[in-house]
Amino acid sequence: MRHPRLLLFVLPFFFLACKSAKVSTEQKDGENWVSLFNGKNLDHWKPKIVGHKLGENFGNTFRVDDGMLSIRYDKYDSFRNTFGALYYDRKLVNYRLKVEYRFVGNTTPGAPSWGFRDGGIQYHGQHPETVSLTQSFPVCLEYNFHGGNGKEERPTGEICVSGTYVEVRGKRNTSNCTLPAIKRTFHGDEWITAEIEVRNGKMAHYVNGEKVIEFENPRYDSAHAIGRTFITNGNDMVQEGYISLQSNSHPMDFRKIEIMEY
Repeated sequence: MRHPRLLLFVLPFFFLACKSAKVSTEQKDGENWVSLFNGKNLDHWKPKIVGHKLGENFGNTFRVDDGMLSIRYDKYDSFRNTFGALYYDRKLVNYRLKVEYRFVGNTTPGAPSWGFRDGGIQYHGQHPETVSLTQSFPVCLEYNFHGGNGKEERPTGEICVSGTYVEVRGKRNTSNCTLPAIKRTFHGDEWITAEIEVRNGKMAHYVNGEKVIEFENPRYDSAHAIGRTFITNGNDMVQEGYISLQSNSHPMDFRKIEIMEY
């Protein structure tokens, strides 16, 4: 026989327990994200700029202002292909990386024509200590950032390769950069959330939480002068590496850089 009064007494506690369990799970999920940027300085990050040694922050290219990590070129008289990158100091394997970025200001004088609102996250990259003094880009994969000019479509989130290659829809990429399947162009200086999922040889790029491209089986390119040097005993799989933020000639801001490792 059921006891209505007992049920009326127990049910509120049951629903409260369920609600508490849900909140606890959400908090636990949130705790898996770890910030790689402390909002105060460049601790755990090292710049490598063409023509300069690792750790030399030429022109104060990478700086922290108002809690943001900024890329600026106000001390460059001309860009002159002085590409650079800011490296996080630890090798990564399987993870989900999330950054919030925006383009600001004007492209630096002397920049390449494609440098307008162009940047990116390089990942599964070679150790920064192995990047030569004059090497423009590391051997890596890249989530390419693009910003619109207010007229044409210029989608962000494509996959670019340097000394590597990947399989997109079961076929090897045929060009240095492959456009995302879902194209999203952002004009102006709004904040964009970019995410990279890396899990056991399968990768995906996200824009504002939406998956825009997926690919797999990254390998070192035996036809690439530097890429081939990372092939060991016939093993050409790219299984780990370093992340870095590009300085490609257009000013940028980052206000969040977080990682969830698997």
